[in-house]
Amino acid sequence: MTKKALIAGWGDLPRIWAEKALAADEDFIILKIAEEITADFSDLAVEEYTVNLTRFAELVKILAENNIEEIIWLGKVQKAHLFDNFNPDQRLAEILAELPDFNDDTILLALAQEFSRQGIELLPQTYLLEEYLAVPGLLAGEVDSELKKEMGFAFKTAYNLGRFDIGQTALVKDGAVMALEAIEGTDEAIKRAAEYGGPGVVMAKCSKKEQDFRFDIPTVGLKTLANLIEAQAAALIIEAKKTFILNKEEFCQKAAAAGIVVAAAEFDKGELILPC
Repeated sequence: MTKKALIAGWGDLPRIWAEKALAADEDFIILKIAEEITADFSDLAVEEYTVNLTRFAELVKILAENNIEEIIWLGKVQKAHLFDNFNPDQRLAEILAELPDFNDDTILLALAQEFSRQGIELLPQTYLLEEYLAVPGLLAGEVDSELKKEMGFAFKTAYNLGRFDIGQTALVKDGAVMALEAIEGTDEAIKRAAEYGGPGVVMAKCSKKEQDFRFDIPTVGLKTLANLIEAQAAALIIEAKKTFILNKEEFCQKAAAAGIVVAAAEFDKGELILPC
């Protein structure tokens, strides 16, 4: 079994993976991104390191010293850091200088290629986590024809947004776009949609057309749901088989109690298949 490293960003996914990896007797270390630490690993019998986002050479050195052959990168790393007194080390500055743009996939693919040059493979985020991918179907609530139409519009809007590598989330109401996710993230997009659209907005989150499963798989969890409940949203539609849904049972129970429809749709030969 190869030795692995978990690069842990913001959110619950890193902790979930670490528990799964321990149960599977994986040999791994944890590298926490200092600016994004949310998960606590102190109760796990795993060696931990903390690395500043700007210190790429230090991260690579730790990987080499621990004979790491494979890494998995889980959790959000906010791109806004790039524009907030960002002072990268020489190697990271060189990598960024070679990029044609600062879109998410552009940056992450460049980092993946750099790891590959170091002889380290970047694993898909689904490794040990496939059970968390949403299955097609109506997961909470009931849908009438008007809401179904709105959900379809929201999903296609989010899908087209992803094609330009801008964001993964769209929020709509009455056939109009209320908010599109960009650098601010999903939670702020929900708040903005509620401000302009009021109760009844519909949120869609889906993968990019050619999603690279090594990074940036769309994810929804209880924090996302809490924001939707506060916004008095009508529905959430996500892409089946390509979106993580965390704490699924609790998520769907709370959504149903709040009157929020939750569904997972998929594309078949370019056609959107709604499960309701």
